Amino acid sequence: MTLAATAAGHGFLSPTGVEIAFLLVGIGTLGAAVITVTTRQLVHAALWLVVALGGVAVEYLLLTAEFIAWVQVLIYVGSVVVLLLFGLMLTKAPIGRSPDADSGNRWAALVVALAAAGALVWVVVDAFRATWISFDGPVQGSAEASGRSLFQYWVLPFEALSVLLLAALVGAIVLSRRGGEGRAPAAALPDAAARASAAPATAPREEQR
Repeated sequence: MTLAATAAGHGFLSPTGVEIAFLLVGIGTLGAAVITVTTRQLVHAALWLVVALGGVAVEYLLLTAEFIAWVQVLIYVGSVVVLLLFGLMLTKAPIGRSPDADSGNRWAALVVALAAAGALVWVVVDAFRATWISFDGPVQGSAEASGRSLFQYWVLPFEALSVLLLAALVGAIVLSRRGGEGRAPAAALPDAAARASAAPATAPREEQR
Protein backbone atom coordinates (compact mmCIF):
# COMPACT_ATOMS: atom_id res chain seq x y z
CA MET A 1 0.00 0.00 0.00
CA THR A 2 1.41 3.40 -1.00
CA LEU A 3 1.79 5.81 1.88
CA ALA A 4 1.97 9.55 1.42
CA ALA A 5 4.39 11.66 3.41
CA THR A 6 3.10 13.87 6.16
CA ALA A 7 1.30 16.82 4.63
CA ALA A 8 0.59 20.22 6.05
CA GLY A 9 -2.41 20.30 8.33
CA HIS A 10 -2.18 16.62 9.27
CA GLY A 11 -1.79 15.82 12.93
CA PHE A 12 -3.26 13.99 15.85
CA LEU A 13 -4.80 17.21 17.19
CA SER A 14 -6.74 17.87 13.96
CA PRO A 15 -8.28 14.53 12.96
CA THR A 16 -10.45 14.16 9.89
CA GLY A 17 -13.85 12.54 9.72
CA VAL A 18 -12.39 9.31 8.40
CA GLU A 19 -9.89 9.16 11.26
CA ILE A 20 -12.63 9.73 13.84
CA ALA A 21 -14.75 7.01 12.25
CA PHE A 22 -11.72 4.71 12.24
CA LEU A 23 -11.19 5.31 15.96
CA LEU A 24 -14.86 4.74 16.84
CA VAL A 25 -15.09 1.54 14.79
CA GLY A 26 -11.85 0.36 16.36
CA ILE A 27 -13.23 0.88 19.87
CA GLY A 28 -16.40 -1.04 18.94
CA THR A 29 -14.36 -3.86 17.41
CA LEU A 30 -12.17 -4.09 20.51
CA GLY A 31 -15.25 -4.25 22.73
CA ALA A 32 -16.76 -7.04 20.62
CA ALA A 33 -13.48 -8.97 20.76
CA VAL A 34 -13.33 -8.65 24.55
CA ILE A 35 -16.91 -9.92 24.88
CA THR A 36 -16.07 -12.83 22.55
CA VAL A 37 -13.32 -14.14 24.82
CA THR A 38 -15.02 -13.38 28.14
CA THR A 39 -18.58 -14.62 27.64
CA ARG A 40 -19.50 -18.10 28.87
CA GLN A 41 -22.16 -18.66 26.21
CA LEU A 42 -20.62 -20.29 23.15
CA VAL A 43 -23.30 -19.16 20.70
CA HIS A 44 -23.02 -15.56 21.90
CA ALA A 45 -19.24 -15.78 21.54
CA ALA A 46 -19.62 -16.86 17.90
CA LEU A 47 -22.05 -14.02 17.18
CA TRP A 48 -19.83 -11.42 18.83
CA LEU A 49 -16.96 -12.80 16.76
CA VAL A 50 -19.01 -11.89 13.67
CA VAL A 51 -19.25 -8.32 14.99
CA ALA A 52 -15.51 -8.16 15.66
CA LEU A 53 -14.56 -9.50 12.22
CA GLY A 54 -17.09 -7.19 10.57
CA GLY A 55 -15.52 -4.25 12.40
CA VAL A 56 -12.11 -5.24 11.06
CA ALA A 57 -13.59 -5.29 7.54
CA VAL A 58 -14.94 -1.77 8.05
CA GLU A 59 -11.49 -0.66 9.19
CA TYR A 60 -10.05 -2.02 5.94
CA LEU A 61 -12.66 -0.07 3.98
CA LEU A 62 -11.74 3.12 5.81
CA LEU A 63 -8.10 2.48 4.87
CA THR A 64 -9.19 2.20 1.18
CA ALA A 65 -8.28 -1.51 1.16
CA GLU A 66 -11.51 -2.61 -0.46
CA PHE A 67 -10.22 -5.96 -1.74
CA ILE A 68 -8.89 -6.98 1.70
CA ALA A 69 -12.19 -5.89 3.28
CA TRP A 70 -14.25 -8.13 1.00
CA VAL A 71 -11.84 -11.02 1.56
CA GLN A 72 -12.32 -10.48 5.29
CA VAL A 73 -16.10 -10.65 4.91
CA LEU A 74 -16.21 -13.61 2.51
CA ILE A 75 -13.61 -15.82 4.19
CA TYR A 76 -13.82 -15.02 7.89
CA VAL A 77 -17.42 -13.87 8.37
CA GLY A 78 -18.89 -15.98 5.58
CA SER A 79 -16.92 -19.19 6.05
CA VAL A 80 -15.05 -19.47 9.34
CA VAL A 81 -17.87 -18.23 11.56
CA VAL A 82 -20.47 -20.31 9.70
CA LEU A 83 -18.23 -23.37 10.13
CA LEU A 84 -17.90 -22.56 13.84
CA LEU A 85 -21.69 -22.30 14.21
CA PHE A 86 -22.18 -25.61 12.38
CA GLY A 87 -19.63 -27.17 14.73
CA LEU A 88 -21.55 -25.88 17.74
CA MET A 89 -24.80 -27.31 16.38
CA LEU A 90 -23.38 -30.70 15.39
CA THR A 91 -21.66 -31.19 18.75
CA LYS A 92 -24.83 -30.19 20.60
CA ALA A 93 -23.10 -27.42 22.51
CA PRO A 94 -25.14 -25.91 25.36
CA ILE A 95 -27.17 -22.86 24.40
CA GLY A 96 -27.03 -21.18 27.81
CA ARG A 97 -24.12 -20.53 30.12
CA SER A 98 -21.35 -23.11 30.05
CA PRO A 99 -19.13 -23.21 33.16
CA ASP A 100 -16.63 -25.34 31.26
CA ALA A 101 -15.93 -22.44 28.88
CA ASP A 102 -13.69 -20.81 31.51
CA SER A 103 -10.30 -22.44 32.07
CA GLY A 104 -9.46 -20.41 35.16
CA ASN A 105 -6.42 -18.76 33.55
CA ARG A 106 -8.00 -15.36 33.07
CA TRP A 107 -5.14 -13.41 34.67
CA ALA A 108 -2.46 -15.21 32.68
CA ALA A 109 -4.45 -14.68 29.49
CA LEU A 110 -4.88 -11.00 30.34
CA VAL A 111 -1.14 -10.52 30.86
CA VAL A 112 -0.31 -12.27 27.59
CA ALA A 113 -2.97 -10.28 25.70
CA LEU A 114 -1.73 -6.94 27.06
CA ALA A 115 1.89 -7.82 26.26
CA ALA A 116 0.99 -8.87 22.70
CA ALA A 117 -1.14 -5.76 22.16
CA GLY A 118 1.60 -3.50 23.48
CA ALA A 119 4.21 -5.11 21.25
CA LEU A 120 1.94 -4.84 18.20
CA VAL A 121 1.11 -1.18 18.86
CA TRP A 122 4.78 -0.34 19.40
CA VAL A 123 5.83 -2.04 16.15
CA VAL A 124 3.12 -0.33 14.09
CA VAL A 125 3.74 3.13 15.60
CA ASP A 126 7.50 2.78 15.15
CA ALA A 127 7.13 1.66 11.52
CA PHE A 128 4.54 4.27 10.45
CA ARG A 129 5.33 7.14 12.77
CA ALA A 130 5.58 9.90 10.14
CA THR A 131 3.49 8.47 7.30
CA TRP A 132 -0.13 9.03 6.31
CA ILE A 133 -2.42 7.19 3.94
CA SER A 134 -3.58 9.38 1.09
CA PHE A 135 -7.38 9.30 0.76
CA ASP A 136 -7.49 11.88 -2.04
CA GLY A 137 -5.91 9.74 -4.76
CA PRO A 138 -7.03 6.44 -6.26
CA VAL A 139 -7.88 3.46 -4.12
CA GLN A 140 -4.66 2.02 -2.74
CA GLY A 141 -6.04 -1.36 -1.68
CA SER A 142 -7.49 -2.57 -4.97
CA ALA A 143 -7.09 -6.17 -6.12
CA GLU A 144 -4.36 -5.17 -8.58
CA ALA A 145 -2.30 -3.26 -6.01
CA SER A 146 -2.74 -5.95 -3.35
CA GLY A 147 -1.77 -8.74 -5.76
CA ARG A 148 1.29 -6.86 -6.98
CA SER A 149 2.47 -6.20 -3.42
CA LEU A 150 1.72 -9.76 -2.29
CA PHE A 151 3.48 -11.61 -5.11
CA GLN A 152 6.31 -9.13 -5.50
CA TYR A 153 7.38 -8.45 -1.92
CA TRP A 154 5.60 -11.06 0.22
CA VAL A 155 5.65 -14.18 -1.94
CA LEU A 156 7.97 -16.13 0.39
CA PRO A 157 5.86 -15.59 3.56
CA PHE A 158 2.76 -16.35 1.47
CA GLU A 159 4.16 -19.71 0.37
CA ALA A 160 5.42 -20.47 3.89
CA LEU A 161 1.91 -19.87 5.22
CA SER A 162 0.52 -22.24 2.57
CA VAL A 163 2.93 -24.98 3.68
CA LEU A 164 2.01 -24.34 7.33
CA LEU A 165 -1.71 -24.68 6.59
CA LEU A 166 -1.08 -27.85 4.60
CA ALA A 167 0.92 -29.32 7.49
CA ALA A 168 -1.89 -28.44 9.91
CA LEU A 169 -4.42 -30.15 7.62
CA VAL A 170 -2.31 -33.31 7.36
CA GLY A 171 -1.76 -33.34 11.13
CA ALA A 172 -5.51 -33.02 11.77
CA ILE A 173 -6.20 -35.97 9.45
CA VAL A 174 -3.54 -38.12 11.16
CA LEU A 175 -4.83 -37.31 14.64
CA SER A 176 -8.43 -38.00 13.65
CA ARG A 177 -7.49 -41.40 12.16
CA ARG A 178 -5.53 -42.37 15.27
CA GLY A 179 -8.50 -41.47 17.43
CA GLY A 180 -10.79 -43.56 15.22
CA GLU A 181 -8.50 -46.58 15.42
CA GLY A 182 -8.35 -46.30 19.22
CA ARG A 183 -12.14 -46.25 19.47
CA ALA A 184 -12.72 -49.16 17.06
CA PRO A 185 -11.88 -52.02 19.51
CA ALA A 186 -13.99 -50.42 22.22
CA ALA A 187 -16.94 -50.19 19.83
CA ALA A 188 -16.48 -53.82 18.82
CA LEU A 189 -16.67 -55.09 22.42
CA PRO A 190 -20.50 -54.99 22.67
CA ASP A 191 -20.84 -56.94 19.41
CA ALA A 192 -18.38 -59.59 20.60
CA ALA A 193 -20.17 -59.89 23.93
CA ALA A 194 -23.54 -60.28 22.18
CA ARG A 195 -22.19 -63.03 19.95
CA ALA A 196 -20.63 -64.85 22.92
CA SER A 197 -23.93 -64.78 24.85
CA ALA A 198 -25.88 -66.04 21.83
CA ALA A 199 -23.50 -68.96 21.15
CA PRO A 200 -24.58 -71.24 24.13
CA ALA A 201 -28.22 -70.79 23.21
CA THR A 202 -27.70 -72.11 19.68
CA ALA A 203 -25.50 -75.07 20.72
CA PRO A 204 -28.31 -77.30 22.19
CA ARG A 205 -30.41 -76.83 19.09
CA GLU A 206 -27.61 -78.15 16.91
CA GLU A 207 -27.14 -81.19 19.25
CA GLN A 208 -30.84 -82.02 19.06
CA ARG A 209 -30.62 -82.05 15.29
